[in-house]
Amino acid sequence: MTLQRWIKDRSIHGFPTFSIEDARQACLCSSEQILQNELSRLSANKTITNVYRGFYVIFPVQYVLRGSIPATYYIDQLMNYLGKPYYVCMLSASELLGAAHQRPQQFSVMTTFPKRSVVSRRNVATEWFYREQIPEDCIITKNTETGIIRISNALLTAADLVQYQQHIGGLARAATIIEELTEQIDIKKHFRLLVPFVKSVVWQRLGYLLENIIEEKELADELYLQLRSVNHHIQYTPLSTTATSEYSVRDSRWKININTQIEIDEL
Repeated sequence: MTLQRWIKDRSIHGFPTFSIEDARQACLCSSEQILQNELSRLSANKTITNVYRGFYVIFPVQYVLRGSIPATYYIDQLMNYLGKPYYVCMLSASELLGAAHQRPQQFSVMTTFPKRSVVSRRNVATEWFYREQIPEDCIITKNTETGIIRISNALLTAADLVQYQQHIGGLARAATIIEELTEQIDIKKHFRLLVPFVKSVVWQRLGYLLENIIEEKELADELYLQLRSVNHHIQYTPLSTTATSEYSVRDSRWKININTQIEIDEL
């Protein structure tokens, strides 16, 4: 059996990805150099694509003309290959939750330390973020073409958008997306599950946005009650982590130094 035939058989039997170790174990090439040459040839003619070092995705027919495969097609298999827990986060999670009105340019994935060196390919760029641990109780799954994908729930997504504001275009964009997520956010159910993973300053900023920018008073009040129940000594913190201007106004409820002006984008 040739390598190309082996790849086709995998695809037919529902295995859309493979590692170079899988190919080696199949003993289809007489030498490592021939194997590498064949993988390069099949990558060049869009039979397969190398989305991570040593990890290949078999090009499905529907994406050949497009020239790239969406990360949702293979991310779960890739992370299993790497042996790393993960969840799709921020703008990418928002899109999967139906809340991102502009398709993100990069696919965002949260995983655990240590960091890995990622090789950029012609495929959809993947941006990696890292935690010490994954908050498993706040991860949900969605069905994809090839199985499932793990994504952050609405509250965790909102918290990540605020925490990593500099990576998504700032707090105005975060607030715009969080406004679309509000109907899915369940603070009573999920806040305490996230306390070990999300710092108080993130909740303060999110609470300020919910109350003063998004104008979701009921959600803001619930978040305030929950936050005060676990932290009795909240310290003042700047609203924006990137603004260079000095604050001129303070919000005494959320202990926020307002150092930027935020306007939600019109949908």
